[in-house]
Amino acid sequence: MSEKLSKRSLLIIIFISLAGQIAWQVENQYYNVFLYNEIAPVPMYISIMVAASAITATITSIVMGAFSDTRAKRKPFLIAGFILWTITVAIFPLAAFVYPIILAVIFAILFDCIMTFFGSTAYDATFNAYVTDITTLENRGKAVGIVEIMTLIAILIVYGISGFIILAYGYYNFFYIVGILVGIFGITGAIFAKEPENLKKSEIGILQQIKHTFKSDSLRENKDFFLVLTGAAIWGIGFNIFFPFIIIYLQHYIGLSIAVASIVIFFALLVSIIAAFPLGILIDKIGRKKFLILSVILESIFLILFSLFTDIGTLLIFGICWIFAMTMFHISSNTWIKDLYPEEKRGQFSGYFILFTVLFAMVPGPLIGGWLASEYGKPIVIEGVSGMVPTPILFQVAAIVILFTIIPIIFAKEYRKKE
Repeated sequence: MSEKLSKRSLLIIIFISLAGQIAWQVENQYYNVFLYNEIAPVPMYISIMVAASAITATITSIVMGAFSDTRAKRKPFLIAGFILWTITVAIFPLAAFVYPIILAVIFAILFDCIMTFFGSTAYDATFNAYVTDITTLENRGKAVGIVEIMTLIAILIVYGISGFIILAYGYYNFFYIVGILVGIFGITGAIFAKEPENLKKSEIGILQQIKHTFKSDSLRENKDFFLVLTGAAIWGIGFNIFFPFIIIYLQHYIGLSIAVASIVIFFALLVSIIAAFPLGILIDKIGRKKFLILSVILESIFLILFSLFTDIGTLLIFGICWIFAMTMFHISSNTWIKDLYPEEKRGQFSGYFILFTVLFAMVPGPLIGGWLASEYGKPIVIEGVSGMVPTPILFQVAAIVILFTIIPIIFAKEYRKKE
């Protein structure tokens, strides 16, 4: 395989990663904001919704990833997944029409899980494996850097325009617009994707393939893969203590409008976009492990500092800093993890990536955050419904948890071999 990615491959990565990340960023943040502002301002409802979608994403990614391996196909899963993902992204706000409130909450969680099933099929299981299929050890950091740039651009688009669209046109039109964007970029990228070369059908079935992975000999054989994933899971637990609530925190604790709160995150991301591709090149040259450990230390420091201030200028400065550290972590850890995928099980192991970084991270993390917000938050009433506002303790606890990421990473080996 050539060390240089073709223009077609680059465009496919750009289109699909942009579409997928627009959908995920809206789901990760504005589904939560909608549930809080339009249905009930109860942090624990958000925690339960995030946990339910994380469980859905994990099961979907493992099963559908293994299924794509057994069929030695990626393209059909990309096309069908993105078509249905486009539709289900837009239906979420319909939950608000259901009464009583508790039933609306249940429908919101259900709609989120349906959207997550199709998104995880298309993106988490299939696209993650596809990127690994079409890259090598020598150019994978660059490819992951491009994915990270598209992630940050998607976040910029979402945070840059969401507040203004919501204020001008309402939540419902906002979600319809997002669905259209996901369809335009995602379906186009999926149609132009070529099946990767040298994919071979698995000789065993889906259940046997999944079962074999968790046998003791398979775990020993892939020890470094699971050590890095364990570090990523610990990071994710800490990160998800505060992240599902960050717009709510800026809006209701700091006192910013939803538009200004979104813009604070928007500007904080600009530096990370500029830095993402050079970081990918440096990680290819210098190594994954050093950057990963440094990113953990910086993230913890800057989250603590972010929690100590309430003026918009200082929040912006330290927001830039912790988002930059987040970018360092994502590129170094995701590249390292892809290096360690077994060649014949890339789709399935993309599912295990989701098991650790979504299920193990996005179930306990938001539940801890929801509990902290409920126990140590500020009371609030929105349209007659009582709730609680998250406070700085979420960032402080998250910073402590994230530091523990270093422990499994110290024991993981970094391979620098030719494929």
